[in-house]
Amino acid sequence: MLAVERIDVFIQSSHILRQVSLQVAPREVVCLVGRNGAGKTTTLRAIMGYLRPNAGRIVFEDEEIQGRRTHEIALRGLGFAPEDSGIFSDLTVAENIEIATWTRRGGRPAAERIEHAYEVFPVLRRYRGRKGPEMSGGERKMLSVARALALDPKMLLLDEPFEGLSPAIIPTVSDGLAEITKRGHSILLAESNIHHVPAFTTRLYVIERGEIIFAGSPDAVRADAATMRIIGGAS
Repeated sequence: MLAVERIDVFIQSSHILRQVSLQVAPREVVCLVGRNGAGKTTTLRAIMGYLRPNAGRIVFEDEEIQGRRTHEIALRGLGFAPEDSGIFSDLTVAENIEIATWTRRGGRPAAERIEHAYEVFPVLRRYRGRKGPEMSGGERKMLSVARALALDPKMLLLDEPFEGLSPAIIPTVSDGLAEITKRGHSILLAESNIHHVPAFTTRLYVIERGEIIFAGSPDAVRADAATMRIIGGAS
């Protein structure tokens, strides 16, 4: 479904990503783990077209998408929820979700897509009339994912969906992501805390200083003491 093939990304004169490669298959949950500044967000932003790779290819659904505009990539079926949530604070929960159906008008009817988002995160129904400043960090994270889901994407890119959340809200967000996968969507999520990697993750990549240093199952990375020390999962 998605193949990132040996991409390099420079930001001004800094070489941020070095020959990064990863894959996500249909209905798969893949986690990109790394410390802050390791290159996780840059990888997601390159996939979504916010950054143009200087080398390599990004292929989605058998079509090269590197160099395309962000809205064109979204229209092909990639939804993105950024680390800062990126919701429109002046709009209500309902309006934030609905606006995604205006962005990508094809696919299922708008009402069905909106309902789909509420089914994944039922708590948002109670807050339909709330605006961004009235919501907690966890609610904003859920709204960001729900809005991306209302695009009717084939795959979601989620940047630090658990970052800054209280331990009490993490299971709710995780359950929502599990429900998304059950409904047939693939997920690529970036995470800095190995302990927040969802149990239903099928494959895991570790990135350090812009390079992929490990690829394998979550169990395999947890058994690799050297890699765990790098990402802060062990002393």
